[in-house]
Amino acid sequence: MTEKVILIRNLDCAGCAAELSEELNDIKGIANAQADFLTQKVRLEYENEEALQKAIYTISHFEEVEIVTDEEAPEEEKTKKRDLIFILLGAVFFAAGLILSLAFRDLAWYYSGSCYLACFALAGWSVALNAIKNFARAFKGGFHPLAIFDENVLMLVAAIGAIAIKEFMEAAAVMLLYQIGEYLQGLAVGSSRGAIKSLLSLKSESAILLKDGENVTVSPDTLQIGDIILLRKGDKAAADCRLIEGETELDTKSLTGESAYRRAAAGDTVLSGTVNVGNAVKAEVLRPSSESAAAKILNMVENSTANKAKPEKFITRFARIYTPVVCLIALLIAVVPPLFQGYNFSFWLVPAIEFLVISCPCALIISVPLTYFSGVGTLARCGVLAKGAVYLEELAKVKVISFDKTGTLTEGKFSVSKVHGDARGLELAAAVEKNSSHPLAQAFSSVKTELNSEDVREISGKGLMATVAGKSVLVGNASLLEENGVKVQRIESLSSVVYVAEEGELVSAIEIDDQLKEEAPAALKELKKAGIKRLAVLSGDSAARAESILKGLEIDELHAELLPEQKIERARELKKYGPLLYVGDGINDTPVMAESDVSMAMGALGSDAAIETGDFVLAGDSLLALPKAYRGAKKTKKIVGQNIFFSISVKVALMAVSVAAAATGAFTFPIWAAVFGDVGVMLLAVLNSMRMRH
Repeated sequence: MTEKVILIRNLDCAGCAAELSEELNDIKGIANAQADFLTQKVRLEYENEEALQKAIYTISHFEEVEIVTDEEAPEEEKTKKRDLIFILLGAVFFAAGLILSLAFRDLAWYYSGSCYLACFALAGWSVALNAIKNFARAFKGGFHPLAIFDENVLMLVAAIGAIAIKEFMEAAAVMLLYQIGEYLQGLAVGSSRGAIKSLLSLKSESAILLKDGENVTVSPDTLQIGDIILLRKGDKAAADCRLIEGETELDTKSLTGESAYRRAAAGDTVLSGTVNVGNAVKAEVLRPSSESAAAKILNMVENSTANKAKPEKFITRFARIYTPVVCLIALLIAVVPPLFQGYNFSFWLVPAIEFLVISCPCALIISVPLTYFSGVGTLARCGVLAKGAVYLEELAKVKVISFDKTGTLTEGKFSVSKVHGDARGLELAAAVEKNSSHPLAQAFSSVKTELNSEDVREISGKGLMATVAGKSVLVGNASLLEENGVKVQRIESLSSVVYVAEEGELVSAIEIDDQLKEEAPAALKELKKAGIKRLAVLSGDSAARAESILKGLEIDELHAELLPEQKIERARELKKYGPLLYVGDGINDTPVMAESDVSMAMGALGSDAAIETGDFVLAGDSLLALPKAYRGAKKTKKIVGQNIFFSISVKVALMAVSVAAAATGAFTFPIWAAVFGDVGVMLLAVLNSMRMRH
């Protein structure tokens, strides 16, 4: 199977997206097809070229959907302008009809009726066209009744029913209100879509490569590990790199959401998408552009709608069952009562049509995914990347948060503070540690050595084994050396201690220092205020050192000297207090991340394994983004619940009132009120969803 992403436009609702996805998945040789009306993309897997061509044909012949390229995207703006022109012209004729009906009461039918019909034609031509296409699709390759009953057919039936009973103003109002609602819905969806697309600004179009003493402008895709690039004032980092010369200030707002500039000097990491706002500096490329922080951010955000939350999945299944059921009820309303009231079918046709219009599930199938989509976008602007809407739902349930210490609560920027024993141990450690992604390895990055290591093997939670100049070398904690028969004289220190042994003999002990992140105390306080019941730290460091560094933090539990498997056991114990979020940054954190209900990786300092395992990524490693993410997830869940309750309750109430009005004859239920039950409720739900953007 080959995966493909197809850019489209004019896919206007989640219901349409569900229908298109179903049609694509029915094609032989197509699997996992998913149309997304928010991102205007179709993702699918195909076996062969024939299946792909069938899928392309199906997409391009689905309602008004068109397949586009990036260059053709501006055409969508032309479509919006066209729709607005038709709406305005329709509104003019509707207003003229109202004026004429008041001015010529006796001949109102002739004068105002023609204006209302003109309004109906201007506002309803696209609805009629889509309804006709629905019928064509319904009988393509068998009979698919669900393809018929969408909002276009419901609105057209309601308008034609109004014309049949000579309520021309009602017919015009139905179409005009529906088109206004669709247009405003498009603006709301486009606004959220634009918030996500704004992240594309993270991409840099070019980079200045320093080669043979010259400045060469190149594409970021051509940069390789070890290349030296120049970052001038105003330049955007095209790849993740490390400063090797100069000092400057960096604007990291696009990654972290923080407006304050960050000071950077030689040795500091600069993530792609970061803007240099200070002096010109030189930097060494750490990883290719395709594997950079910006690339990962864009990939995660673009794919975030693929992992749907439970309410989204429920609404999709609900709509598929709900639509034919309400259509059957509407048919019964139109047919059964007249059998007992003198066969007055024309009278009961109106409440049946009103029932159909009110029952349209647009409010749910649009507002629920839009809320999650807006939530993902909002968290991204704060520097927190969600891998899917489902994880927002899980994050909102969290009551317990557990942290790794090193690189998560602490800076993770280590430096050698003291060497006990032979200084040669420092060179041995540097030769071995340059093959490790562990945060402690950074302490040796500035140590110059001509030694090279071979056959490097990492012992999880303990250290490294390697061969240097033909001799076996151990670099790690005391336990690693003792397990391999090396006598170790342990150093009592609050610093992290790395022991180095060569050929079974202890060479030296190296003290390495780290410090607490400046924002850690405030972030933990905010988490408590936001509703987290319990905060814990699971660390592989010594108890004395962990207590010393974390002193003063609002932590309920501290568990130190843990191996990766012991972290898993502690995580299981913490889950008894409620759903658990684990925040970590290293390879040794991935097992406990997988064990937790939801996990978060540190994006800047975190290892690739942790980022791949985590459900969320803190793009700039700022802990202050964590309480924002938690509050955002809770707000998303709350708004989704509000929209579901509001939409269903209002629709059920209006459907009951419309049937009661017809049954009792006590009052008249106007068709425009039915249109409000569909379009009005949908708009209110969409506007409520848009609160997630703030």
